[in-house]
Amino acid sequence: MPPRFVARQLSHPEGLLGHVIRFLMNRHNARMNAFAVQLLDLSPSDRVLEIGFGGGVTLNPLIGRAAFVGGVDRSPDVVAWAKNKFAHALQTGVADFREGSVDAIPFEEGSFSKVCTINTVYFWPSLHSGFAEIRRVLSPGGRAVVGFLPKDRMDRGKFPTDIFTSRAPEEVVDALTSAGFQQVRVERPAPTTPWNVVVATR
Repeated sequence: MPPRFVARQLSHPEGLLGHVIRFLMNRHNARMNAFAVQLLDLSPSDRVLEIGFGGGVTLNPLIGRAAFVGGVDRSPDVVAWAKNKFAHALQTGVADFREGSVDAIPFEEGSFSKVCTINTVYFWPSLHSGFAEIRRVLSPGGRAVVGFLPKDRMDRGKFPTDIFTSRAPEEVVDALTSAGFQQVRVERPAPTTPWNVVVATR
């Protein structure tokens, strides 16, 4: 598939092909998602937000392990799918899925103790505004977990720059630090792991 089409579907999945791409990304990113959930260090009292939940692979291990799980995605198709799949969690008040973007998160200040986002930083208009919003919805001492493939890997896809901005690890770390986060660090399960998960504390 052409890089522009793939980039559009990754940034804003819709329709049947968007569903197929979400399924493929769930499989391709399974290890990164599992590692990110591990680094959230969940407790039963946590309120967790996932930004850009796409195919929902990370929602499964969150729901049931945390007191509340919120999800934000800018694709109406993705939000509708999540509301249908996790209808019982919505009905019992332990989950809520809303359409929105990282630079205008539709939840109140200090609503969450943990926030995670995987493979979304490429589509943010600004790392600084995105991390400022994440910090706003986190409670004091809350944790942010951000997973992504680094610039040298993503540039191989030759995605259009008006849709896709590849990010270097130090760029993400600097933006988190500038937004006021502390104890910012890059984690990988092994030195040869091609992707990064950055952990930071509000």
